[in-house]
Amino acid sequence: ERLVESGGGSVQSGGSLRLSCSASSYTFRNYCMGWFRQAPGKGREGVAFIDSDDSTHYQDSVKGRFDISQDKAKNTVHLQMSDLKDDDAAMYYCVADHCGRIRQKGWILSPQCTICGQGTQVTVSS
Repeated sequence: ERLVESGGGSVQSGGSLRLSCSASSYTFRNYCMGWFRQAPGKGREGVAFIDSDDSTHYQDSVKGRFDISQDKAKNTVHLQMSDLKDDDAAMYYCVADHCGRIRQKGWILSPQCTICGQGTQVTVSS
């Protein structure tokens, strides 16, 4: 099973980017989808995930700026990022994980992935 990310790039502070992640229908049926990021020299941090009932969950620092959504007909999950800040610069990874695990409070702090994407770079310049 593979996850294919797209949409990363460079943007000025305050700008927007939309990340997309395509998966197989099997993955969408059996896992919940999310995104984590990792900046150089830092650990992973969960950004957002979307549950099977389409409820969404975010890291506090991105609430109100990021929006995760999924298109089940296209087996695609998106992360719309707005008002990007310097601290948002990182490699962003799409993940598919067991819904029971991703729902745990600790997932945002220490994200795991049963299936991990290759990552897409987001660069924010002041």
